[in-house]
Order: sequence, then C-alpha cells, then structure tokens
Amino acid sequence: MQSITSSSSLRNYQDFVGRTYGPSNRRHFSVDEMLVNIGRFSMRGLKGIRKGDTKKVSENLIISLSWCTSLMDQLGVDIEQSVWNRFPNVCSYCGESPCACKAKKVQKRLHIKPDETRRPSTIGGLQKMFDMIYPSSRRTIEQAGIHLAEEVGELSEAVLRFRGHHRDADFDQIVLEASDLFSCYMAVFNSLPLDYHAELVKAFSDGCHACRKSPCECPYDYVLNFKS
Repeated sequence: MQSITSSSSLRNYQDFVGRTYGPSNRRHFSVDEMLVNIGRFSMRGLKGIRKGDTKKVSENLIISLSWCTSLMDQLGVDIEQSVWNRFPNVCSYCGESPCACKAKKVQKRLHIKPDETRRPSTIGGLQKMFDMIYPSSRRTIEQAGIHLAEEVGELSEAVLRFRGHHRDADFDQIVLEASDLFSCYMAVFNSLPLDYHAELVKAFSDGCHACRKSPCECPYDYVLNFKS
C-alpha cells in the first residue's frame, strides 16, 4: 500500500500521487480539467481562510496540491527538483534568506547556483526552509491566500500558453509557475501555522484520503461531487 510517512521527501510524495491517482486521472481528466481542480480546491481553501476554518483550509489545499502534483507528473516534471532550482534555500530574486527584495528594491531575478549541501531532505524541511526565506511574521494569512490565488492563475496561463504554441520556453514557464505555487502553499501553512507534512501523513497514511486504496478507486462522479 502506498503511503506518506514522516520521512517522505517531495519526490516521494510525487511518486505516491502518481501511483495512487495517476491511473484514474489519466483516464478521466485532461490537463485543462486538472487545472480546474487545482483552482477548485484552492478556492475552497481560501474560503476556509475567510471563515477562519483551519481544517477547511488544510484539507482543501492538500487536495489542490495533490492535483497540482498529479499534473506535474503527467507533464513529466520533477517538482522537487524544480522547487529546489527555483528556491535553493534563498529567495530566487535577491539571493538572500530572509528575503531582502523590499529593502533592496530588487527588480530582476538572480541566477543562483544551488548548494546541494543545504537541500532539505523531507517535505517538513522544505516548509521550514520557506519560512526562513519568507517569514510568516511578515504577512497575514489573508495576504498569503491572495498570493496563492495569484499563482494559481499564473500557472493556468502558463499551461494554456504552452498548449497554444508548444514552445520549450512556454513549458519552462509552467515549471517555474508550479514551483512558485508550491511556495505559496507552504506560505499559507506557515501562516496558519500548521505542519503541512503532518497533515499529509494524516491524509495519506493509507492510500487515497477518501477511499483508502492505492491506486485510488473513487468513481468519477464521487470526485466530481466531492464535498470539502
């Protein structure tokens, strides 16, 4: 049985999502429909922020990120490597941790060579890394949610642009936007504050969070009408 444990890396999680949801998602959902589900559950998570319902935020953003990870799996993108290339333990714009973009008025993203010795080995380590780079004390939970919504839109735009032109540069933008979106999921969980890795373990300790099987056996209509 596929599961997520306290020692799982982001790559382990992508493998879990691929094995658990990949067969069903490839059969039933197009790339565009997967984008819809990323947005669908992200917006439910933001509704949880508005209502002050931490459980609703957590559950829906976990599902949203699972759809995002499944989409990356379908596109052949290694999300862990992409996130690390984009955020190698420092801000991808100013190259510092904590981020100093505002003070330095940084306008152009730097090219930063990752230091592999500082690479987090677990999902929990990545969450801590993002809180060091972008401290939750500098923003409200509402600001974190708005930024997440912005990045959901930018990922959608990148996918639609690629599907219209099929240029390598457009595909590369999908990878960058997915990494930015992952950082925003972490920002929301850091602002709650809530241990994202622990929440994943609770949701996926025994296959699919709903049917508890791997591969997932949830019928299409159940997925379509899932309440959260």
